[in-house]
Amino acid sequence: MRANPLHSNPQVSLEARLAAPRGLPPHRMTQPPGGGPVPGAAVPVDPRAGFPSQAVAVASAPAAVDYTAVRLIKKEVGERLTEMLRSRPGMSLAAQEQQGRHLINEQVAVWSDAEAVKRGFATSASEDAATAQAVFDLQFRAGRLQQHLDNPLVENIFINGHTRTWLDFTDGRRVEVAPVADSDEELRELLRDLARRTTGQNERSLSTADPFLALRLADGSRLQAVTDVTPGTFVTIRRHTMRHADLPELVARGMLDSTLESFLRACVRAEKNVMIVGGQAAGKTTLLRALLREIDPDERFATLETEHELFAHENGYHRQVVPMEARESNGEMVGGQAAGEISLMDLMYRALRMTLTRIVVGEVRGPEIVAMLQAMTNGAGGNLCTLHAIRPSVVFDRIAELYLLAQANMSEALAYRQAANGLNFIVFVSSIDETKIGGHRHRFVSHVLEVTGIGEGGRPDTNQIFGPRPEWGEHRGVPLMLPRCINDLRRVGFDPALLSEPGGAWPAALPLMITEDVR
Repeated sequence: MRANPLHSNPQVSLEARLAAPRGLPPHRMTQPPGGGPVPGAAVPVDPRAGFPSQAVAVASAPAAVDYTAVRLIKKEVGERLTEMLRSRPGMSLAAQEQQGRHLINEQVAVWSDAEAVKRGFATSASEDAATAQAVFDLQFRAGRLQQHLDNPLVENIFINGHTRTWLDFTDGRRVEVAPVADSDEELRELLRDLARRTTGQNERSLSTADPFLALRLADGSRLQAVTDVTPGTFVTIRRHTMRHADLPELVARGMLDSTLESFLRACVRAEKNVMIVGGQAAGKTTLLRALLREIDPDERFATLETEHELFAHENGYHRQVVPMEARESNGEMVGGQAAGEISLMDLMYRALRMTLTRIVVGEVRGPEIVAMLQAMTNGAGGNLCTLHAIRPSVVFDRIAELYLLAQANMSEALAYRQAANGLNFIVFVSSIDETKIGGHRHRFVSHVLEVTGIGEGGRPDTNQIFGPRPEWGEHRGVPLMLPRCINDLRRVGFDPALLSEPGGAWPAALPLMITEDVR
């Protein structure tokens, strides 16, 4: 019978190996603003549930978890699973998890018996279940990160070295919670495990040779990690809390009013080329997802992304979407080129040959802007994309900047001409964050610009169809004028009378605590 390191090890006694202090490191913030339990704290487990796939909250206090024991149990279970896979190659992930649960329960029972001897009293059922869940998460999920990934109220996760973990919540709070690793090496090993599971790569060292890691996690979250060039390992995880948003939901959340909803729906259905612009985390991707829901389910279009964030191929609505994802190099250079790399530019040119009615680019951030605008001028229309810009007035300069970075022979004049010929509308999403002064984070459409051709100085000319009215204290986009293409929008069901309401259909004025110019 195989020796169990948790039961009898001639080299290291059980008491010595499990002598570390028990429980989670203390929270730096014991109570969030407004009271209540700390978001992200260990979730208690209902003892009646046995070993559930996800913890079930009960009224009792969370059971403490000994992560030294969790790592030892995970090591033992991992070794036994590896042996099992050698004898049963091709075992599905579901079967591995089922076998893993069985092995984890066995090893937790061994650990519980040893703990009872050490303590002089038995461990509780909730403690055993919490330990088993922690082992399962470490073996098959994201370890201590999993509880935060399972929380639908968590918007972003920031790990600043292994000792500091912060959560951004959808209501605007930022709260520090217990660390997700006890050392930097443990944190890097967790990241390597995630890389192996999500990319299939056997080793991502996170070392001096390769200090960066970019991943799309199983739930679609985007992870970016950096080490070696920083004092410790730093991780940012951006969640997608609105994976399948539609326009009515954005109206309910205050990002649009019903007039903008009808107008943007008509732009998509009338096959207008639309660029969504705004700052970081303003809600550009969320709005783009909602606009995609206005495309006919049987229309054939492609989504081009560095990491899948639009999820049009998973929304259960579109039947003809072609999701294409760029790929990083494997680190090798062949003939001066990065081996294995597939850029958005590569995807763009392939997509143009696939008989598509539209092309959607999740985020234009480099030379693919050239192919994107070419697609907008050559195709039937209806193409969509997003672009980073801090305000509407710099959009065309951002496009020109990306053009000049794409190729040496590109010119500002060419960029302006392509933008004027290809774009129909620019939709600007504003974000005002007042959480630091006790307010909330506000995201809303503040401008819709119609591109009408080349204007003075060779720059594209625009009409401001929706815009803020700061003299009224209104920062959100309200109707200002009719677009030139109003007849095209009328043909797909838009009522031009909606644009005669000067205040639009927004609810009460945005409760800003400060006056901020978002033009």
